[in-house]
Amino acid sequence: MAVTCAMTEFTSVHITASSLAEAKVIARALVEARLAACANIVPSIHSMYRWEGKIEESGEVMLILKTRAALFDQLTEKVKDLHSYSCPCIVAVPIEQGYAPYLDWLKNSLSE
Repeated sequence: MAVTCAMTEFTSVHITASSLAEAKVIARALVEARLAACANIVPSIHSMYRWEGKIEESGEVMLILKTRAALFDQLTEKVKDLHSYSCPCIVAVPIEQGYAPYLDWLKNSLSE
């Protein structure tokens, strides 16, 4: 009996937010809408990036969401509606393998 499962049906979505409050609003909305099964909030990251021709540094919050790949477009639209950034970081990384019971829980926690 396999305890891990190979699958690309699911994805991990990484989103940066300007504050813990904003990250919580986005996370709750996505989980309530069943667009994300869960959201991990990393409260303090230091970001360095090029924006409008300059190198910027800022404190941000990282959201790590688990969802179904087919829900990415809906999730993105919801995030854009709630996010304070004009160009938020919303990137997906396919989940290639995972613990089978956890992936079953993901499947049951998300919209079809």
